[in-house]
Amino acid sequence: MSAESAAPAEEVIPVLRVADAAAAVRWYARLGFAQQWEHRFEPGFPLFTEIARGGVRLYLSEHEGDARPDTLVYLRVADLDAVAAEFGLVPEDQPWGRELALTDPDGNRLRVGPARA
Repeated sequence: MSAESAAPAEEVIPVLRVADAAAAVRWYARLGFAQQWEHRFEPGFPLFTEIARGGVRLYLSEHEGDARPDTLVYLRVADLDAVAAEFGLVPEDQPWGRELALTDPDGNRLRVGPARA
């Protein structure tokens, strides 16, 4: 095994600003995300949490300086039609493929498209 293959996988984890992390976790559960952990420096302080859907992870933060509202994230999923049905939407045909647009309760925008083969 080479040193390169033994190295940890690199990744990017977007941070989304939310006002109420518990409410955001419930909303993202509709997309198939599950909460992994949460952290507060002490009771009453803002919450920081991780949610995951398979190998896709997002951080949700109540901390005002961590992220800007109205962030855009592109998510590719294997079950686009099921996600669309959960939100009562129909994916739209775009020149680059089918996708749907969602906005979470905090105004963060998600474009959801099919996973690539």
